[in-house]
Amino acid sequence: GILDSGCQKVQAPEKMCIDSDFNMLVHDYLDYTVPTISVAKLNERFGDYILLDAREAGEYEVSRNPGARLIGFNSPNFIALKSVPKNKAIVVYCSIGYRSEKVALSLLEKGYTNVFNLYGSIFEWVNQGLTLENDAGKTNDVHGFNKKWSKWILNKDYEVAY
Repeated sequence: GILDSGCQKVQAPEKMCIDSDFNMLVHDYLDYTVPTISVAKLNERFGDYILLDAREAGEYEVSRNPGARLIGFNSPNFIALKSVPKNKAIVVYCSIGYRSEKVALSLLEKGYTNVFNLYGSIFEWVNQGLTLENDAGKTNDVHGFNKKWSKWILNKDYEVAY
């Protein structure tokens, strides 16, 4: 047979989000400078990871993934990782995965070796109906970032806040 090296099939992104359009949107926003992890895989082995929230304090206060530490985005608080071994498994998330990818890359540059970006991030977490918490305990409130982005919170069991 003849090898056709001139044509390469462009692969569709792995489907990590329930909604195909949201999956494609997330794919288009990521640079893939950091390994990604799906919500399903994180939920399966939740206790194995340290979770870092790369959103801002106002978003974090509305709700967060259980046990997540706030690291932020505009001025990341790397002190939140002071006692964390460099080889510990860390998952960083934000609203969809764009900001968290940037923070996760900074962690790799600081010598952390086992860092993942949560594909679809907190929006996909709620789309899959998983638990959120805030200072008062379990909550169904989720910060929508803004009206343009909150349309991707597709699970109507959650209340979008700004």
